[in-house]
Amino acid sequence: MAWMWRFEKADGTEVAPAVEPEDFTTQGDAESWVGEVWKDLLEGGVDQVTLFEDGNEVYGPMSLQAASD
Repeated sequence: MAWMWRFEKADGTEVAPAVEPEDFTTQGDAESWVGEVWKDLLEGGVDQVTLFEDGNEVYGPMSLQAASD
């Protein structure tokens, strides 16, 4: 199984990430990685991410913007 993130602007257009993703063999590895680098991704122009497993969408888009109260 291969897990990967698609990096997007708020309107859904795909963008290159500021931090190059690793090769992920589990969903947990992919989620841990995005949890560690989300601020760098956001600062680099990524607004949201979508997770895929072997080309199939698992969930997303998930915003990287901080939730407002």
